Amino acid sequence: MTQVISDRRDIEFVIHEQLEAETLSKLHDNFADFNKKTIDLVISEAKNFAVKELLPANKEGDEQGCTLEDGKVTTPDSFKRLYKIFNEGEWLAVTEDPEWGGQGMPRTIASVGAEYFNGANFPFMMYPGLTAGAGHLVDKFGTQEQKETYLKNMYTGKWTGTMLLTEPDAGSDVGALTTKAVRNDDGTFSITGEKIFISGGDHDLTKNIIHPVLARIEGAPEGTKGISLFLVPKYRVNSDGTLGEFNDVICTGLEHKLGIHGNSTCSLSLGSKGHCIGTLLGEENKGMKAMFLMMNEARRLVGFQGFACATAAYMYALDYAKNRIQGKNILEFMNPEAKSVSIMQHPDVRRQLMMMKVNVEGMRSLLYFVQYCADMASYAPTQEEKDRYQGFVEVLTPIAKGYVTDRSFEICSLGMQVYGGYGFIEEYPMAQLLRDCRITLIYEGTNGIQAMDLLGRKLGLDKGKPIMDLFGEMQKTIAVAKDLPELEKQAVKVEEAMNKLAEVAIHMGQTAMSEKVLNAFANAHPFQDATGDVTMAWMLLWRATIAAQKLEKAKKKDKAFYGGIIKSLEFYVDTQLPITMGRFKALMNTCSVAVDIEDSMFPS
Repeated sequence: MTQVISDRRDIEFVIHEQLEAETLSKLHDNFADFNKKTIDLVISEAKNFAVKELLPANKEGDEQGCTLEDGKVTTPDSFKRLYKIFNEGEWLAVTEDPEWGGQGMPRTIASVGAEYFNGANFPFMMYPGLTAGAGHLVDKFGTQEQKETYLKNMYTGKWTGTMLLTEPDAGSDVGALTTKAVRNDDGTFSITGEKIFISGGDHDLTKNIIHPVLARIEGAPEGTKGISLFLVPKYRVNSDGTLGEFNDVICTGLEHKLGIHGNSTCSLSLGSKGHCIGTLLGEENKGMKAMFLMMNEARRLVGFQGFACATAAYMYALDYAKNRIQGKNILEFMNPEAKSVSIMQHPDVRRQLMMMKVNVEGMRSLLYFVQYCADMASYAPTQEEKDRYQGFVEVLTPIAKGYVTDRSFEICSLGMQVYGGYGFIEEYPMAQLLRDCRITLIYEGTNGIQAMDLLGRKLGLDKGKPIMDLFGEMQKTIAVAKDLPELEKQAVKVEEAMNKLAEVAIHMGQTAMSEKVLNAFANAHPFQDATGDVTMAWMLLWRATIAAQKLEKAKKKDKAFYGGIIKSLEFYVDTQLPITMGRFKALMNTCSVAVDIEDSMFPS
């Protein structure tokens, strides 16, 4: 089986040719060293670590899983060594402040690690991924004392971090949480409550785990307005930085899951013995606002998790199709002397591989672009530019999480189909990729919630300016493509789809603000699908404009690569955009049946 889990040449294309990431080195002192040579070194090191270290431990982690015995959670054997060398390579907090142990790397460049590492072993990557996110909360909202106590220990991987939101009766409705915080005389808080579905909630990889916990201070308002954020370590930390007494954070159970077996998904009891102490992180009753900083970053990470499964599935399926000999070429079907050929010669297999190819390429460009926008939102030269790029991040985050993971799961399913019966067998990688990928459609806000966010918040954000700015960016690409004879036909079709999206967005927005609001939200997910389709078409067109301008003078080894990019656009425009136009027609109907149907009409 191949160990190629991502397409390095396409990664380099996105980084160097589409986004020109080297120019980021001029924006900030932390970025100064990230020239092309350094970026290529990062790509090489990320690839090598993924293939040589992370990938071999993936299957073992899946088969061995995590266990809870005598109150102790044990992770797969190989994960201990893996966690140690991962941190020795300083991979955990590559985008964070060097003052606290980070690398100060642009998010655009860090995307390479997100792709390679998650494609190789995303259950393991959840431990450092959540740690970096929790550390970022401390960095953003913590007091100087909290930063000095926790931050470097987290960014260097000495301690891990989590995110404690979900409760048995407060899943997507976070405002219904019941975890309570009671003030103590010394300024700390006594925390009591139950949290479930906590990824990496307890384990044996580090001696301490730092939990950002959402809870309600006694007397605070109901709903999300009364939620505060607290730092609750597994073990309290003494003034000299050493670990103190156990902080009454107890793992009461491990979930037995469809996938991501190597990650410990825990139920946690806080303060069952009355001894759980937390410190306020940020302002009182502003916990949700703070937590959304981590959640929005986590949602983009989830997009990478799903995508990384998809790109690995594509590379495995492509290799398998080239080497699996089965059946005659259809043109030789009646020839008794004809020999069997690789399944890559069969038209339907080629169709499936093309579906995988175009989606993987478009998703890669989209995810890297969103991270590029996040870099520019922080470091662009003017405030106007920062605001514009932040608008792109806001609008595209539900697409990067919701749409991308929907498509990623479909790609993993196609990969299994290419393998045929062998894909359904655990001996081969497709079964685990499909199982692991499935959670990405659910956690960090289900994809239905992402669609509601897109329709209910992002369309009207800042009076619609971000979405109009995004259409403006699409139009710039279309204008370039129209001037290229080989792309003019596809550019016109992409423009038609973009204009129709603008029309449907207005219709959906108006419906969402009318008495038919329930009808609008019943169609929010199809609207997200259609918006994602057009965004993908834009990405593929953008890629093709670069390829078309370089194709004629390209070296022989690059001609096929650039030609393949143009073919991806042609395939998507001719086979997928017509389906999108059908989605638009359905959305304009704003079907009300899902809302109007009586409960009694469902089976009893």
